Amino acid sequence: MRDTKESRLLLVLLIAIAFALITVDIRGGRNSPVDGARQAAAAAFGPIENGLSSAVDPVGNAVSAVRDSGSRHDRLAVMEKENEALKAELGSDDRNRSRLNQLDRMLKVAGQGQYGIKGAQVIAIGAAQGFSWTITIDAGADDGIKRDMTVLNGDGLVGRVTTVGPQTATVLLANDPDFTVGTRMEGNDELGFASGQGDRPLRVELLNGKAEVKKGDRLVTFGSQADKPFVPGVPVGVVSRVDPSGGGLTRTLYVTPYVGFSKLDIVGVVVAGPKKDPRDEVLPAKPKPVPTPTVTVTVTPSADGSAPDDSDTNGQQQ
Repeated sequence: MRDTKESRLLLVLLIAIAFALITVDIRGGRNSPVDGARQAAAAAFGPIENGLSSAVDPVGNAVSAVRDSGSRHDRLAVMEKENEALKAELGSDDRNRSRLNQLDRMLKVAGQGQYGIKGAQVIAIGAAQGFSWTITIDAGADDGIKRDMTVLNGDGLVGRVTTVGPQTATVLLANDPDFTVGTRMEGNDELGFASGQGDRPLRVELLNGKAEVKKGDRLVTFGSQADKPFVPGVPVGVVSRVDPSGGGLTRTLYVTPYVGFSKLDIVGVVVAGPKKDPRDEVLPAKPKPVPTPTVTVTVTPSADGSAPDDSDTNGQQQ
């Protein structure tokens, strides 16, 4: 397109329409008028993301490398291909072991909380719309996934489902600035609301401005009506800092989340909530305190029964 007055006007008009759609989407929330278009995009591009994820699988690359090596006449080239394939397979085995460990921990969390979950794999980071902290998973409406379902992993709360396509779904992560979840403190049951702050700790506003809280205290999800969007008892994080109480109606805490949002792989979508609130049962065992080593000094008396003077002690140390 040539740089003309009409082309520049068209560009300005398209930008204005884009910002208008973003504004309408944000204000509309879960009833956004563009939600249908978003779901259509998920349905169209979800299988592509899924296919690309499979295409870069190291096991698939290894199999292809070994298959292609059979048609080569150069023996050295064949050996190099086979070597690369072996490395890829070994790497895939390590990855599978890691995934198996993640799955085992996630199933343990689900068992402790009595959550019915659908396992899924993260196949993309980010989303085509907006600038949110999101992931795309390879499970969708065909797998029973619905909007506003809790997402967790073996460490704790990951986020909630926001958009669902037939085979994929988008998850808003708990560290997103637009993410808010009700929390309950372990032990004293103080309630609050946690909000994401990107790569910084979660910000929690306790409803009780005089609540007794200290560094190291732990929080879980309080839960929502009908378990949507959050089921109760999912580990959220550990208090890392407490703002001084200023006599206000609320008290501000900063919480380090259990989940590492930059290294997500295997997650679980809670498709059935617990029959009863698991309370603190899903929290990991508290680390045992490390004992402080003690040093005992024994003074040996001299031959005449008196303790050695400073000069004698200094002489022995030298």
